[in-house]
Amino acid sequence: MSPLVRMGWGLIWDCTDSQDYMSSVLLIEDNADLRLMLEQTLASAGYEVKTAEDGSRAIALFQNNPPDVVVTDIYMPNRDGLEVIMEIRASFPQTKIIAISGQITHKNMLPVAKTLGALRTLAKPFQPQQLLSAVQEVLQPPSAPGD
Repeated sequence: MSPLVRMGWGLIWDCTDSQDYMSSVLLIEDNADLRLMLEQTLASAGYEVKTAEDGSRAIALFQNNPPDVVVTDIYMPNRDGLEVIMEIRASFPQTKIIAISGQITHKNMLPVAKTLGALRTLAKPFQPQQLLSAVQEVLQPPSAPGD
């Protein structure tokens, strides 16, 4: 395995020492207060975080520099999270996606998000540690058969 890896955001890094690698997260959340809190949570855990307030802005950011993980709300203006998941999956099927939602009517959309390609879902409200655990989990390499 090569020690050179795509670091997200268009960077290549010599990852011989894995402590040098900082995973990137694109956080898509229309609620400004929640977006800031989640961004701070992820950044304090060592992730490089880019944020978007809606699906349209998120797709533009994603296309410029695909991150390692996308965390997307479901219900947002200008493109909802389901549209974001479908568009990302169509062009970048290996992208790791976590879907979040809190509105009662949209929590029912979390299973749909999973069907469309989200690896994990979280219903709001959730604890910051739950988000960090979900991100860490999707970043883990798949286990080899027999492990």
